[in-house]
This record gives sequence, C-alpha cells and structure tokens, in this order.
Amino acid sequence: MIGSVTVAIEKRGAAGHVATVTVDNPGKLNIVDPAAIAALEAAVLKLGEDEKLRALVLCGAGDAAFIGGADIRAMATLDPETARAFIGALHRACDSLRRLPVPAIARIEGFALGAGLEIAASCDLRIAAEGARFGMPEVRVGIPSVIEAALLPQLIGWGRTRRLLYTGEIIGSVEAERWGLVERVVPKGMLDAAVEEWLDDILAAGPRAIRLQKALISDWENLPTGAAIRRGIDAFAAAYETEEPRERMAAFLNRRRPG
Repeated sequence: MIGSVTVAIEKRGAAGHVATVTVDNPGKLNIVDPAAIAALEAAVLKLGEDEKLRALVLCGAGDAAFIGGADIRAMATLDPETARAFIGALHRACDSLRRLPVPAIARIEGFALGAGLEIAASCDLRIAAEGARFGMPEVRVGIPSVIEAALLPQLIGWGRTRRLLYTGEIIGSVEAERWGLVERVVPKGMLDAAVEEWLDDILAAGPRAIRLQKALISDWENLPTGAAIRRGIDAFAAAYETEEPRERMAAFLNRRRPG
C-alpha cells in the first residue's frame, strides 16, 4: 500500500501477471488529494517495470465511487503557482496510465467525477456497473475542466464534451455507454466476471503483440493518417523480431490440420 493506493499482483502462471490498483478512501468517495495522486503515479510507474505484467485493473474501494474527484479542501487553498503544481501532478498520474506498456482497465462502480473521470479516460478500456454516474462538475466550483478532459472529444465528440464541461451535468451508466464514454455496462453483481472476460482475452493474446498494439494506438492518437499507417508497418515488422508470431501461427495452423 502506498498512501491511499493499494496494489495487488496476481500471478497467472505462464500467462504473466495481472495487477489490481485500488484507490482506497471509501469514506470520502475515493477522492484523491496530492498524496493519493502521487501514490497512484508511483504505483503505475513501478508496475510498468514488470516485464511479466499483462494488464492492470484500476478500481475504487467499496461500491459508492470509482474516484469521486480531486479533494476540494486541497484545491480551495491553491494559488496560481501551487495550482499549476497540483494539476501537473494529476496529469502525470493520468499520463502514467496512458504510458503503461499494457492495457489498463477502469472498473467503475458509483461516481466517476472530475479527476475520477479523467483518470478513467486515461485507461484503455472502461467497464461500469449499472447505476454508475459520470460527470465533470469543475465549473460549479469555479475552475475549468483541464488536462485529460482533453481526451473526452475523441470518446464522445465535441458536442457532448461541451455539454458535460459547460453544464457540470452528471449522467448515468446507460447514457455513458450510449455516448461511448464506457465500453460496457453490466449489473453490479457481474462486474468482476465481466472484467475477467476481458482479462482472459488479453491473456490469451501474444504478450508482445499486446504491447506493440498499445504503443501503436498511442501513436495513432497523435499522427496524421499517412504517418499512422507507416507506423503500423513498422510495428508489424517489429513483431517478427521475436518468435512469438511464428510460434503462435504454427499452433493455430496445427490445431486445424485434419485428424
């Protein structure tokens, strides 16, 4: 445990490791203060050094909130200089998830507000329990939504992003899925099983292929189409720098031979 962030690493035999990172402040809806923000970044960076890591699941303790936002008490005393430091640290925590070499899955129950939604948006996949609530209410307390809120337009479009950021509206899980803010919504009792389905699929894939795919998707986000395609050609060639494609393709072909 690092501050209010806990890390559990599950060894899945030859398949590798799966990490669960939990923001553990359920009495305050798992809100993140500077210490928790730093702890989250440190935990994710440390996990990124694990060459056997295959996936990370990020969740909040309890069922009332994923992350209810940043600590308003901490923000209420900021000045321009300390505000820059505070939000820069939050960005680094979000960015650590984006730079993690393996997929990060946000497992969302309850509220994902403000910083919580930015952290969820920084993950590769988002799955929510029915009844989860999403919003960016910063303007209601006198600040704009910033940093990883910039990821929202590529998920939900500019119009819906403006709607959330200008109004501070909080939407439910059904609307979040319809908008594309989350990839899947399931009953609360099925949330862990649904996360496990995604993990099973990731673990069944080639470990190097998944890492190449995540790096490539990250590049695609920032490259024009032609350059993105050329980067994909590079990634395809790089896959053959190890035996993973040949071994997996041979196994695929052998399973389909008559008899």
